[in-house]
Amino acid sequence: MPVVPMKDILDRALAERYGVAAFNIVNDLTIEAVLAAAVEEQAPVILQTSVKTVRMYGRPQLYDIVHTFADDVPVPVTLHLDHCPDRSVISDCLRGGWNSVLFDAHELDVAENLRQTTEVVAEARRTGAHVEGEIEGIQGVEDDVGSDDAPLVQSLEVAADFIKHTGVDCFAPAIGNAHGQYRQAPVLDAQRVSDLVAATGIPMALHGGTGLADEQFTDLIARGCAKVNISTALKESYMKSGLEFLREAGARDKWDPPSLFRHQRAAIVEMARRHIRLFGGSGRAW
Repeated sequence: MPVVPMKDILDRALAERYGVAAFNIVNDLTIEAVLAAAVEEQAPVILQTSVKTVRMYGRPQLYDIVHTFADDVPVPVTLHLDHCPDRSVISDCLRGGWNSVLFDAHELDVAENLRQTTEVVAEARRTGAHVEGEIEGIQGVEDDVGSDDAPLVQSLEVAADFIKHTGVDCFAPAIGNAHGQYRQAPVLDAQRVSDLVAATGIPMALHGGTGLADEQFTDLIARGCAKVNISTALKESYMKSGLEFLREAGARDKWDPPSLFRHQRAAIVEMARRHIRLFGGSGRAW
């Protein structure tokens, strides 16, 4: 199946109250492994790219790698640009075939954020793409973007007005969630998700998923978090499985790169399948 619009994936998930796993891939191995997990679970999936990864590969090369693996898989896939404050990178990715972007302008005041996000939405529409919006930072640094400071949370009225006037297709609220590993069990304002969905009718995006309890995931998804981001768990699975394998290789003085790659792939597939099942995405492909 070719890459499909983000809105098609998220609107179905919101209506049926399941979550679509959005994995921050880092290279060809993680792309292929996440897609393999989605196929095994017969689930829609979102491949997310950070600005850092886009710049590392180059936009045309990264797009080609994604589509080499994604074009023939029999499940719905979409390609999303995560947390991007740089309008030039957003424009480049929209021209280059990305289906969705998160314009991260939370450091601007709300009025300027609204003005620029409205422009990004209009730009995305010209290529048939969709936009995730954000007016509050998600605590923690991810791929060199963000801050460890607690964000200023806007009122429900301000957030709903932003969503209505920008026309964003998805919204990332601050509810006590954070990027990276939590230092202690997070206390989440789950009711804010319910209130925003009731006020706007659009799906919410849950950031900072790694480290949440299973019960927190299922509750937030039931309330309308149709997009669930997983970044830290993928990076840890990829690197820790590699470290484990290399330690054993060193002890045996046996160095076989394909064996390393198979070990890492297996770890990513298992991690991705576990999250897809937890979010209720299994069997939801069309």
